[in-house]
Amino acid sequence: MGRFHRHDDDHTHTHADGTTHSHAAGSDAHSHEDTYDLSGLTATARAVDDVASSEFGDLSSYDTGSERVDVLEAIFTENDRRADINREIFKANGARVLNLMSSPGSGKTSIVAATLDALGGDIPIGIIEGDIATDLDAARLQGKGAQISLLNTNNGFGGECHLDAPMVNRALQGLDLADLDLVLIENVGNLVCPAEFDVGEHAKAMVYSVTEGEDKPLKYPVMFRSVDLVLLNKIDLVPYLDVDLDAYRAAIAQVNPAARVIALSAKSGEGLSEWLDWLRAFATTGGARPI
Repeated sequence: MGRFHRHDDDHTHTHADGTTHSHAAGSDAHSHEDTYDLSGLTATARAVDDVASSEFGDLSSYDTGSERVDVLEAIFTENDRRADINREIFKANGARVLNLMSSPGSGKTSIVAATLDALGGDIPIGIIEGDIATDLDAARLQGKGAQISLLNTNNGFGGECHLDAPMVNRALQGLDLADLDLVLIENVGNLVCPAEFDVGEHAKAMVYSVTEGEDKPLKYPVMFRSVDLVLLNKIDLVPYLDVDLDAYRAAIAQVNPAARVIALSAKSGEGLSEWLDWLRAFATTGGARPI
């Protein structure tokens, strides 16, 4: 369902149904199928202007434009309901949940691996590892003291570009939440879609690497606007690139002045302590987001 989604606004929702994925604690993989309940869906007559200006974009060029809007609204409503269920599960188990997003190759997994190494088991952590295919990233995190539940989305429409609330709900079966203080959701690598979808997390963060260029917050504002924290990664490469970190910070502030920015390098460890301090505070705040 990665073809249609809401326009950039203050909502966070999803667009996938019928996704099959596997997840595991350790290497014990399972498969499950996620479906949305569309039984209550009824066709609605809509004016052409309504279809052209819907929050899902201009669907007026489709003969089935109004029906598409109805289906998408039903899917998003169901996802929101599932996200609320996830929130209640996290609350009941006393687990804090951070949705970590980025474009592919920005260094999410490297940061998660460095984080687990640095914490050394100080905080009981579970990882929901989202990828379109393979267990390569999950395998990198094995043996670092975290519970890991793998989510592959490649049985969707060519591979779903994000995780949604039903997927995350299924992945929770691969974690013993009662033993965890913190859950990190490493979302599928994509600079747009994951930010729009509520999965029940307490906060969103993103990894933004200096190799992506300083213009990304302006060209792809959805994710930057949605997050509480931006991890500006790969600063070890700054001496070899024609970049100015102040320009990156300014672009982020233009889109989201409230976002905190932590410059770091997962490779060298520079700046990692500031991120770890933020994460420890997040894991123990119980409701308020650290700033």
